[in-house]
Amino acid sequence: MGSMKNTQPLTPYLFADKPIFGFDIGRSTIRVMQTHPKGDLCTVDGYGETSFDPAAIQDGIVVNHEAIAEAANQLFTHKLIGSITTNRVALSLPIARTFTRSIDLPKLTDKELQETIKTEVEQYIPAASDDLYTSYSITPKGKNTSTAFIVAMPKKIVDSHITLMRILGLEPVLIQTTSGAGATLFSRDSQSDLPSVLVDFGSESADITIYDRGPLVSGTVACGGEQITELISGALAVSEREASIIKAKYGLALSKKQKQIQTALEQPLNLLSREVRRNIRYYEERSKSKKTISQVVIMGGGANMPGLTEYMISELRIPVRSFDTTVYFNFGKLQPIAMSDRMSYVTAAGLSLSQPHEVFS
Repeated sequence: MGSMKNTQPLTPYLFADKPIFGFDIGRSTIRVMQTHPKGDLCTVDGYGETSFDPAAIQDGIVVNHEAIAEAANQLFTHKLIGSITTNRVALSLPIARTFTRSIDLPKLTDKELQETIKTEVEQYIPAASDDLYTSYSITPKGKNTSTAFIVAMPKKIVDSHITLMRILGLEPVLIQTTSGAGATLFSRDSQSDLPSVLVDFGSESADITIYDRGPLVSGTVACGGEQITELISGALAVSEREASIIKAKYGLALSKKQKQIQTALEQPLNLLSREVRRNIRYYEERSKSKKTISQVVIMGGGANMPGLTEYMISELRIPVRSFDTTVYFNFGKLQPIAMSDRMSYVTAAGLSLSQPHEVFS
């Protein structure tokens, strides 16, 4: 890995109420966003993105801290729109690198709850509990019942990200899964009171979350943006760069190459549709109030592909809509995020909503 310089960002960090900003590390991209509550919307203080060598992260573990730290330093010093005014940071980890489990609970004391969570982790999560950091959230179901959503993260992955933050002079105060950050943002949606399936299309996978007043079930399937680009490249015999342009411009929508593209993407999209249907069945069979899923909401960078919404409607036979990250924010005098990039900021935006009084309560 070589020697690591302390590449401190040159942004002013001392701020009276110590806010928190979102720091989303993808496979080869960093996106950051800082916001503050103001009326019905949150105001954006600053945002930006940059890329780094994907070899710097292996199996979720940061193996070349210096490469990512240098990229982050360039972002903070030269590529921000607006400014980041704090060193407190909320971090994301991909759901594909974590373990999740959802359990229904009767009314329990705090001690009983802790023991129940520990037992579930030891019995059902396929990793030694000593190698994991575990957290959970509780969503009320009825008068005396609730659902616990358990997230267990491998310590090696978490520790490597915390080391990176410390090299950057940042103070990590919260770590969320990418799907958890997306769910936080979705909670502000006018239709978030409806039981929904959230599908977050990342570069490596698509994360699927059942949302009903909070995340209840999460999973992941191999249907990421990079795989889709590779399949289009192979089917049309073009370079991956050309395939990426074709994906963004035409995707699954009507074009001369529509049939070839649909055929090329049939396997991962069928896999995605099956997994969404499986999650819907799982939720509806467990729902004692006989609730049904009302909508599928697609988000993340890969959700920009033309024709994807229409394809999923025809496959799933329920309403499907895309999710514009920016409608929950006021950009003031800042240049708004480009239309083509708005979906990609869902994780950074969700993380940016973390409030100090909630994190430190």
